[in-house]
Amino acid sequence: MRVGVFDSGLGGLTVVQALSRVIKGADIFYIADTKNAPYGEKTPTQILQYSLDITAYFLKEHQIDALIIACNTATSAAVKTLREKYPKLIIIGTEPGIKPALEKTMSGKVGVLATPATLIGEKYQDLVNVLSAKEDVTLYEQACPGLVEQIEQGEIESKKTYDMLEKWLKPMRENNVDTIVLGCTHYPLVAHKIEEIMQREMNLIHTGDAIAKRLLLLADQKGHQNRGELHLCIMSTDRIDRQIVEQLTSHYDCFEQIKI
Repeated sequence: MRVGVFDSGLGGLTVVQALSRVIKGADIFYIADTKNAPYGEKTPTQILQYSLDITAYFLKEHQIDALIIACNTATSAAVKTLREKYPKLIIIGTEPGIKPALEKTMSGKVGVLATPATLIGEKYQDLVNVLSAKEDVTLYEQACPGLVEQIEQGEIESKKTYDMLEKWLKPMRENNVDTIVLGCTHYPLVAHKIEEIMQREMNLIHTGDAIAKRLLLLADQKGHQNRGELHLCIMSTDRIDRQIVEQLTSHYDCFEQIKI
């Protein structure tokens, strides 16, 4: 099986990590679209075009069987169009884990950290409307402009990153939020900082494991034998922080910059 995975930067490697724990006998091709990052501050039309261009590249250069949109923002902007355009391709998107968060919370108070574009996206709004109507829960939504850039620049441990998170998380801490949805694939990289600021044991919900299980199920239906070696090729459309790549992946088979 040949699987294409993409995100605006390195965050989608948290999804690749989850895939590598579950999927065997596959070639995974990862594109970090660093030239156009961050997606969270681009228009839906721009993000759709990036997603179409990357998918076309995956199909032409690597003949992929499955596509994983490892980005909440790109999923919201592009998954419907991509499924219509490529009906035979397995396509799995990423969306904030509101449903598992509602199942885990004990206080009935759930925080959502996401990019500005994800929070205003139709897909997210529909999800929230359906689920919160069924549950007695209070959502504390927080857009996090600039956090993706801090992570991409390797500034995870910096005072600036800490101060940004402290400002956003303070209302959640004061209101007894016990579960936080990490609504961007970059955010698991600052999970330890979030727990430190919240000063309590937290349920932090991110979607990599759910994506891996979904791919395994859909691939099995198409006859994938889940055994053998896993190969990973990492590509970027511009500069990338090699140090963070190596923190997130124990092994990769190729690393290259590409033009799309």
